Amino acid sequence: MSTSPHRASDHQPEDRQDTVATGRAGHNGVLFAMCLSLVLVVASVSALNLALPDLAIDLSATNASLTWIADGYTVALAALVLPLGAIGDRIGRRNVLVAGTVVFGAASLAASFADSTTTLIVWRVVMGLGAAMIMPGTLSTITAAFPPGQRAKGVATWSGFAAAGAIIGMLAAGALLEWFSWRSIFIASAATAVVAAAAALLLSPNTKDEHPSPPDVSGAVCTALGIGTLVFAIIEGNERGWTEPVVVASLVVTVLAFTAYAWLGLRREHPLLDPALFGIRGFRAGAIVVLVQFMAVFGFFFVGLQYLQLILGYSPLKAAAALVPVAVVVLPTSQVTPHLVRRVGMKATMTVGLLLLSAGLFVISRLDVGSGYPPFLGGLVLAGFGIGLSGAVGTSAITGSLGRGQQGVASAMNDTTREVGSAVGIALMGSIYGSHYRANLPGSLDQLPPEAAEAARDSAAAGLHVADQLGVRGAGLADGVKAAFMDGLSASLIAVGVIVLAAAVGCLFRAPKAPPTAD
Repeated sequence: MSTSPHRASDHQPEDRQDTVATGRAGHNGVLFAMCLSLVLVVASVSALNLALPDLAIDLSATNASLTWIADGYTVALAALVLPLGAIGDRIGRRNVLVAGTVVFGAASLAASFADSTTTLIVWRVVMGLGAAMIMPGTLSTITAAFPPGQRAKGVATWSGFAAAGAIIGMLAAGALLEWFSWRSIFIASAATAVVAAAAALLLSPNTKDEHPSPPDVSGAVCTALGIGTLVFAIIEGNERGWTEPVVVASLVVTVLAFTAYAWLGLRREHPLLDPALFGIRGFRAGAIVVLVQFMAVFGFFFVGLQYLQLILGYSPLKAAAALVPVAVVVLPTSQVTPHLVRRVGMKATMTVGLLLLSAGLFVISRLDVGSGYPPFLGGLVLAGFGIGLSGAVGTSAITGSLGRGQQGVASAMNDTTREVGSAVGIALMGSIYGSHYRANLPGSLDQLPPEAAEAARDSAAAGLHVADQLGVRGAGLADGVKAAFMDGLSASLIAVGVIVLAAAVGCLFRAPKAPPTAD
C-alpha cells in the first residue's frame, strides 16, 4: 500500500488503481451495505455501555474492569485497523470485510456465555479484531466506488452513520435489556454480523489496489504496540498510580514505539502509514479533529449513560432514548456540512464544530444530583451540532487530501484516528471518573461490612445496590455515592472539554481555509 503523495501514480493513473464497478445494486446499494457494516462496528462500541450497571453487579466488575470491558474492543480495533486495512488493499476490501464479520459474529456469540470479567474482556478483544477487519473496507469502498462528483455526499452519509450508529446500538441494546439480560446484546450482534456479511457479498464491489506495496511489518508492530501501551497506561495509571513501575514502563514503551514508527516510516519506500502525510495541512487537521471528536463522544457515552441510569433512575431503553437527540441533530448537520464548507471554508467549519462540542461538554459538567434531564439535553444538543460539523469535515479533509488510488490508506487513517480517539476517550474519562469517585465517597463507608464497603468503592452501581439492600439506613449512603459519581462525571467532562477546546484553537490558527482537492 502506497501512502506517500508522490508515490500514488507510480504504476498507472489513479482512476484505474481501484476496481470501482458497483454491480446491479448501484451506488445506493454500496452505501447501504457499507453503512450497515459500519453501524455494526460502531454500535458495538457504545451498546455495552448500557449494561455496565448490570455487569458491575452480575460479574462483580470494578470500575477498572468495566473500563477494560468497554475498551478491550476499542483498543484491538484501533491497534489493528491500519495493518488489516493494508491487507484489504492487497487481497480485496470486501473479502477482508466479510471475513471480519465471521470473526466478529463468532466472538460475539462466545461473549454471550462469559461468566467472568476476564473471559468477557478476552472475547471483546477478539470482537475488536473482527471489527478491525471490517472497518477499513467501509469508507474505502465508498470512496473508491463513487465518482469524484458524488464522493463528498457518500463520505458525509458515512460520517453521519458513524456518529448515529452509536445511538442506534444503544437503542437496540436498551430494548433488549428491557426484557433480557446483557447477554442478549452479544447474541443480537452476532445475528447482525450475518446480515452485514450477506449485504456486503450481494451489494458491494471487491475494490483493491491493483499494485499493492510490500507489507510493512515493523510499522504494524510499532503502531499496535504504541496504541495498546498508551491505553493500558491511562487506565492503570489512574487505578494503580502513575509512579508504579508497570505504568512508567508502559509510557516508555509508548514513546519508543511511536518514535520507531516515525523513524522507520520516513526511511521505508512503502511504509504502512507514511509519517510525511502529516505534513499535509488538511490531512493533519482532519486527523486531529476526528481524534478529539471521538475521544469526547465515546468517553461521554461511557460515563453519561451511567448518569442517566444511576442518577436519574432511567431504564436502559429510556436512557438510550434520552440520547436520541444527538442522532436527530448529527445526521442532518453532517449532510449540510459539504455545502457549509463551500460557503465559509473548512477552517471555520472545523473550529465552530469543535467549539460547540466543547461547550456541550462544559454545560453537562455543571450538572449536580438534582439537575434532571433538561440541562443535560441542552448540553447534548450543543454537542450534537458540534459532532455533525466536525465529524463530516474531518473525514472529508483526510480522504480529500489523498487521491483515489490512496483511499485505502485514507480510510485506514480515518478509522485509526476514530478508534484511537474512542479508546483514549473511554480510558481517560473512565479513569478520571473512577479516581474522583473513589476519592469523594463518604467516610461513613468504613462503617459498613468490608465486603459491602469494597463493592461500593468498586463502582457506583454496586454502591447503590448496597444502599438499596440496607433499606432506610442506606439513604445516606445512596446520597454519598451519587454525589461522588457526579464529582467524577464533572471532572472527566472538564478534562476532555479542555482538550477539545485546545483542538479548536489549533484549527483556528493551523487548519487550511479551503478543503483539499486531490482526486
